[in-house]
Amino acid sequence: MKEYAEERVFAEPYFGKAKGKITGATRTEKPKARRGILRFIFGSLTVAALAVLFMSGPSARLVSAGDDHDDHDDDENESYSIGLWGDLPYSDLQAQTGVPDLIADMNSQHLAFTVHDGDLKGGNGTVGSVTPTTCTDDLYTQGLHFFNSLKAPAMFTPGDNDWTDCDRASNGGFNSLERLDHERLVLFSTPFSLGQHRMRQEVQTAPLCLALGGAHVPCVENRRWRVGNVIYVTLNVQGSCNNLCDTAPDPAEYAARNAANIAWLNETFDRAESTHASAVMIIAQADPGFNTSDIVGGGPPRDPKTLTETDVPAAQDGFKEYLTALRTRVIEFRRPVAYVHGDSHYMRIDKPFQDAQGRRLENFTRVETFGDNQANGDNDVNWVKVTVNPRSREVFSYQIEIVPANRTAVPAP
Repeated sequence: MKEYAEERVFAEPYFGKAKGKITGATRTEKPKARRGILRFIFGSLTVAALAVLFMSGPSARLVSAGDDHDDHDDDENESYSIGLWGDLPYSDLQAQTGVPDLIADMNSQHLAFTVHDGDLKGGNGTVGSVTPTTCTDDLYTQGLHFFNSLKAPAMFTPGDNDWTDCDRASNGGFNSLERLDHERLVLFSTPFSLGQHRMRQEVQTAPLCLALGGAHVPCVENRRWRVGNVIYVTLNVQGSCNNLCDTAPDPAEYAARNAANIAWLNETFDRAESTHASAVMIIAQADPGFNTSDIVGGGPPRDPKTLTETDVPAAQDGFKEYLTALRTRVIEFRRPVAYVHGDSHYMRIDKPFQDAQGRRLENFTRVETFGDNQANGDNDVNWVKVTVNPRSREVFSYQIEIVPANRTAVPAP
């Protein structure tokens, strides 16, 4: 571990050739003989041991554009673009054709980074599929391959189909926590993003989450990074009632992870306020539901004033406490907050969050990415491009990217 901590690392977002910057998001200086040692260390880690790695040296820190350049202050307000996607792939066609086409489309553009907001597969396995559709180890290997096919740094946050729903018989009848432990090892074993160009991230290293057997471990999937004057954060917030319902609900796991998520959320806003960040973007899997009409695509109905879910007992509402904390911080922050999620498979950009008096939170924007539409093949295998301009009033602007090769109902011209 000492050798890793001494490794000198530079990180910056990937802008390709358009910005005239160094295209490698991460450059390392270390003797060649140490590379094999590091591979051995990463390959041998247990979930609990990840804490040692992430708390060594400078690994837990935010990285902003031009961090290793003298013109950092000038870069802080530069505009750049990012790519958002998620809830993919859900079928052989999407895995073999749709997602590769989407990745090629992203790679053709100059993106600082990309984020997948969870769900590497459908909610249930597909009998006779040739690509992974249950929760076997191959599923996470396939996901790793997709992310590392992206040129820009590739961020990811887990989805319910990746772990909480793995206990379903149709998904192989796995233990959910064992699958989350495995996902952490495969996709979150270093303080770096995935992708061909990596970005160093800050990791939630406090042992607040649960692993198989009840041990408390770092929530290494919760990440934070800064590009320019904007802070980004991922949170392990899940569909399927956030692990309070379905096949084998786990209230103890939920309670630990929910407390960790709220702590990470609060720390993120504390950082944003103390550093005068222009905006915050939050990325999580679950559609928590924001009001009683927010049910298009499957989001849970919720009283917009009290934030109480109206269709389940209170013990199965896995989002009220989290949403209450989120609302408080959004109001206090006052500057733009974008909330990115998947889960409901209905692409939309709107402002559904209200205060306790029923007034719309003007600085909050929900962005739901495109999701699976298995019946229509590659019909919804598309992504959202976000242009980030810290100097503009709203900071974020959005462009729907329909992948030409994935057009199904209406062929590309």
